[in-house]
Parts: sequence; C-alpha cells; structure tokens
Amino acid sequence: MNQCESDLLVVGAGILGLSHAHAAAKRGLKVRVFERSASPIGASVRNFGQALVTGQPPGVMLDLARASRSIWADWSAPAGFELKRNGSLLFARTEAEENLLVAFCAGRAQEHDYRVELLRGQQLGDLYGGQFSHHRAALHGFDDQQLYSREAIPKLVNYLQRALGVEFHFSTLVNGVEPGKLQSTAGTFRGQQIVVCSGHDYLTLLDEPMAALKPQVCRLQMLRARPESNLNLQHSVLTGLSCVHYGAFSDLPEAAAIREEIQRDNPHLEEHGIHLLVSPTPYGELIIGDSHDYGTDASPFNAEQVDQWMLELAENTLGCKIQIVERWQGVYGAKGPNPFSRLDIAPGLSATLMHSGVGMSVGPALGERAVAAMFGEPS
Repeated sequence: MNQCESDLLVVGAGILGLSHAHAAAKRGLKVRVFERSASPIGASVRNFGQALVTGQPPGVMLDLARASRSIWADWSAPAGFELKRNGSLLFARTEAEENLLVAFCAGRAQEHDYRVELLRGQQLGDLYGGQFSHHRAALHGFDDQQLYSREAIPKLVNYLQRALGVEFHFSTLVNGVEPGKLQSTAGTFRGQQIVVCSGHDYLTLLDEPMAALKPQVCRLQMLRARPESNLNLQHSVLTGLSCVHYGAFSDLPEAAAIREEIQRDNPHLEEHGIHLLVSPTPYGELIIGDSHDYGTDASPFNAEQVDQWMLELAENTLGCKIQIVERWQGVYGAKGPNPFSRLDIAPGLSATLMHSGVGMSVGPALGERAVAAMFGEPS
C-alpha cells in the first residue's frame, strides 16, 4: 500500500520522536509517527519524569535543558498533564557533599546562571516541617520540573493527534528506511524527511551507522512506593550521590572526596551505579531508583539486594518508612561520554538517539533544533 507523501516521517513515539513530531506539526507540516508497540512503553514512560536543568553541565546540555523547560510548560496545559514546577532538592548528607554544594554555588552556579539556593540551618529545618533536618544542607534547583511520565506521554500523543493533526501508526514495525521512503508492516510511506528515534534499538534500522557508534544498553532497577507517613512530597529529590553522576557537579574538584567516601564506606553503590532519585506521583506515591548496569543487552533479572539498598537510601533520606508497591526495569541506550547522537545518513534521512538517561530533560529542545535544521531554518 502506497501513501501520499508527508513532510516528516518519525520512527518511534518516545519523547524524542514526539518532540520531532511536535516541532514539525506546529510549523504546519504533515507528520506521521510509527511505533512498534501498541503504546509507548520504552524509556520515556519508565523514568522518573524529572526534567532537570540544575544537573546539566554548562554548554550544549544546559542550553537544551533550559529550552526544554519552556517547551514542557507550553505542552502541559493543552495536553492536560500535571507539571510540577517546584524545583528539586539535592540533599547533602556528609561534609564532603556539603562542601561540593558550597563550591558549586560560589563558582559554577554564578558563572553560568544556574538558578539555585543553598539551604542550611533554619531554612533547611523549615522544609516539610523538619522532615529533612537530619541533613547538612540542601540545594534547591528552581528550574527543575517533574511530571508523571506514564500519564504525560500518552496525553502528549493525544494532544498531537487532536490539536496538531499528527497521524500515529501504533503496533507498526518499520523494517526499512531510505531517503524518501519508509517500509513498514502497515505499508510503504513517502516522506520529504525521515528521522529514526529508535531509543536503545540499534539493530532494526540503520544497523551499520548505529554499529559505528559502538553503543551499549543501560538497565535500571526502579521502584514505585508509598510512604508510611503523610510526606506529601512536592519536589524531586536527589542526594550528594548524584553529584558524581551529573555533569554540573561531577568534574568539580570537590567531587573527588565524595567518590572516596563511596569507595571507602559503600563500594556496592559504585559497583552497581546506585544513586538516589525520588519523584512524587500525583497520587501521593514515590518513584525511587536507580541502579546502572551496562552491557550489549539488558538482563531480564533484577537483584533484590539492589532494590533493598535503594529502599534503605530512600528511607534514610526521606526520614520515613516506605512500602514498595511496584517494581520494573528502565532501559536506555548508552555510549561513552556522548549523551546523544544526531546522525545525518543521507539527504532527507537522519537519526536522533539518546545515550543517557536525560531524555526528558533535553529531548523537547533536541527535537525542535533537529526539525529546524531539517527544513533549512537558520540556527
């Protein structure tokens, strides 16, 4: 079956694919999106829903995160999903973690205009009625946002269909792409531009240029839990452990002391790539994680001990007992130091891929910039 030509054909209905689709459709272009599953079930719905600006390193990633912050705000009301704009709280539990936050606020935060405030003393004690007073300090990142991904992504799909006329082909496997033509289980489609946003699937399409990236897959253990006290958390929560993972902090000299603490006192955290992230859901529950296991394939087997370590970290940080109600795996593509790739395969054929877990933070602006470049707009 041959279809009339579209301006843009998008492979993948995760956050990158949807971002490309939105950027093109808002320009009045005809867009089709192809997704192999019946609904988005990949990294874009398995995550924390944290759209972090504060954790991004200066340069391209910080610029993308700031631009994406505005796009999320533009999407939330018309698409009908809740977007928490209270920011994040990064708690320092040790002197080394506190020293890093002090150094960040005195240096990089001012140099690159991160909107943050360091809370100590009475300000820290006032948070949530003293719930977090057992910490040494907290970095409040004002620009960080949080959403419930498993609801927000389907609502974004509905918005693109309803308001912008994007056509979706779910349960449709794309098994071939070339300039101007896409072959799928729903037929052959023509498009002026084709972009592949296939997540951690590096094998089905464009296998040779994908293989040249030497990609890996990162598997995460994730939890949804219910606090046994009335915490009513309204911020994303991180700890000093995250400072050795996020580029805004990880290259600062003070990060070395945190790494030494982890290696000395909790080497299992480094071995399994564990650092605590907590996100509230709209229903009073918490999404908790995560661990990092890298390889060519994602093992289907979770380690209970890893979940228990994450639960212990969460209870110690939040100051309350937690009951686990759901467990799952997150999976995303990974590749060395590069957080994403834009591959220009041929005129009219490209790929946009995330190689890190910050797709929700930078994906909207990444799609916007890619579409602008595709259709010849000045940068």
